[in-house]
Amino acid sequence: MTFAMRGQCLALAVLAVFSWPLTKAHAYDGNAEANNGGNHPTLNVQVGPRPYYLADQLSDGPLKSRLKACTERPLWKTRFSISHRGAPLQFPEHTKEGYEAAARMGAGIIECDVTFTKDRELVCRHDQCDLHTSTNILTIPNLAAKCSEPFSPADPATGKSASARCCTSDITLAEFKQLKGKMDGYNPKATTAEEYQKGTPDWRTEAYDATGTVMTLKEHIALMKKLDVDMTPELKAAQVAMPFQGDFTQEKYAQKMIDEYKHAGVLPNRVWAQSFNINDIYYWLRNEPAFGQQAVFLVPVDVPGDVPAAIAALPHMRANGVRIVAPPIWALIALDSRGNIVPSDYALAARRLGFDIISWSLERSGPLTDGGGYYFQSVTPAIKGPADYYRVLDVLTSQVGIIGMFSDWPATTTYFANCMGKF
Repeated sequence: MTFAMRGQCLALAVLAVFSWPLTKAHAYDGNAEANNGGNHPTLNVQVGPRPYYLADQLSDGPLKSRLKACTERPLWKTRFSISHRGAPLQFPEHTKEGYEAAARMGAGIIECDVTFTKDRELVCRHDQCDLHTSTNILTIPNLAAKCSEPFSPADPATGKSASARCCTSDITLAEFKQLKGKMDGYNPKATTAEEYQKGTPDWRTEAYDATGTVMTLKEHIALMKKLDVDMTPELKAAQVAMPFQGDFTQEKYAQKMIDEYKHAGVLPNRVWAQSFNINDIYYWLRNEPAFGQQAVFLVPVDVPGDVPAAIAALPHMRANGVRIVAPPIWALIALDSRGNIVPSDYALAARRLGFDIISWSLERSGPLTDGGGYYFQSVTPAIKGPADYYRVLDVLTSQVGIIGMFSDWPATTTYFANCMGKF
């Protein structure tokens, strides 16, 4: 091939990328400067080898051909790719380093799970009471002493497991900022606090634990504005009695989260507020409708027996203004009589009623050589290995019609979205 021919091919490839359709739900609105003071750098999106590895594992067919055909195309950030807790397949969750990695991988929306400290400041943690497994709090004596349940060692003689319970509501914001995030996990056989905080699954890594900068919601917002990405805060359920300290009600908590975005000058269409509590969604619809119209109801289903009630609840939610539902992956897919992965009854019902659908969480299940566990429980017999991440994502995109996917490694979803023209 001559140099001129190579140039023509590159030009055609770039033209193909820019000609892919942008749906209204995912096209950037051009208001980046209003959100971040004009500082909106264009990151060189890099997805590393993993998406290509997963594509290589697919059997020959249309999906593999489509994914392999775009291996050399430039890649762009996309709202279809939603960062779940940062990039916790390899980075400590809800840390600055994890968020920045997610943005580098092209995630167009990045999550902060929101909870509160003893002095009612909002911080990013997946659970109000997970500090003992997701940070180094037990190795800081003055902070460990403030935990709701101090570390208790395992007792091999009785079979008792090691335990602890440390909550953000046990400590102040200033104390929270002394912590360092680590890969979430614990050792139930530990006899010391240091041993207890070792429990990373063998398919993850501790290579990025050296820093683990924890973040407040304010800091998260500032970083997202700098990175020019959308934000999806999840109002986490309180693990303490509400009203907290007598007057911090659930409504004040829900309002405080939205106020952080308003005070930072973030436009409502750049915020996708989430909650498992439908009353939080209704509160935002009533009191902050500009934010409420893009609020995401996280569907609280744990096992197949929960699905009929979830389907029955859909018409009432739709009639009351809820526009977006987000069930776990397994609730949106099923197996047909031939063992093929197809849309579930819940997915079909939600689409009939006009809901937009987001799902969670891709790449939280390891190498998929054991059926995939919780996130794939409805299709376990069809899950054989890592290529099934793409097989499932293809069904969710082309047949269910999801508008976004949470992922523990956004690179995989970014690559898929770019290949399929989902921005």
